[in-house]
Amino acid sequence: MKNKFMLSFVITLFFPVVIAQKSISPAFYINADDIISALEESVGQRKNVALGPIITSGDDYHINLLRRTAGGGAIVHEEATELHYITEGAGILVTGGVVIKPADGGVANIEQGYQQRVTAGDVILIPEGTPHQYKSVEGSVSYLEVRF
Repeated sequence: MKNKFMLSFVITLFFPVVIAQKSISPAFYINADDIISALEESVGQRKNVALGPIITSGDDYHINLLRRTAGGGAIVHEEATELHYITEGAGILVTGGVVIKPADGGVANIEQGYQQRVTAGDVILIPEGTPHQYKSVEGSVSYLEVRF
């Protein structure tokens, strides 16, 4: 009798908790309209580049959609590898070499780097510590950036 009472008590106590739980997806699902909307909202916040953040997980990884309408300065991520998947457009990407910063504080450029024309469908893996720069774009270039 005591065991039946305890079983009834446990079921009564925990049954609403089990019913109230919601299924949690083991993956991230991001709607395309939300990404494009964020990208369009960021136009004008940075010079010649719009950024649509998709997922940020602290220091582990960042996933963004970027659209460049002009070349930009050289950058180096000392502690992050980047993967660029070109989704539309084309441009010249320079990797490696040496970053030269002008004395007047202008835009840094890469000297003695490897230049490659990139187009839709291309994938580029840029290891951590590697200088990179979209030197020029043909109209615009958009790419999915995964930084980890």
